[in-house]
Amino acid sequence: MITLRVLVFGAMAAAVSASVTHAGPCSDQIDAMQARIDTKLEAKAAAGPTAKEGVAAGMSVQPTPASIAAAEEKLGERSPRKVKAIQRGMARARVADKVGDLRACRKALAAVQRVLGP
Repeated sequence: MITLRVLVFGAMAAAVSASVTHAGPCSDQIDAMQARIDTKLEAKAAAGPTAKEGVAAGMSVQPTPASIAAAEEKLGERSPRKVKAIQRGMARARVADKVGDLRACRKALAAVQRVLGP
């Protein structure tokens, strides 16, 4: 049985990640930061509490971002500001990389690092 936390953090990782279609000046750093985010999410999912599966889980219904957020809030595990800050920072880094702005990309990744922690 897959725990709710694995689903929640997996969905968050999918939301945070986006494929890079070209190799910009910061692509390697973005990929490395995404790997760190994914590793941290997987560790939290493995260590966190589980919840009872809902009726929809047995009906092959995919969870929505709203249902995931609601389940996390019930478990007391949701930090929407932190998740949104990471999502925004990674989006800024990808945009900067796409336009070739290495300085802006590194600045965005540094902001993500501060939110993500060690």
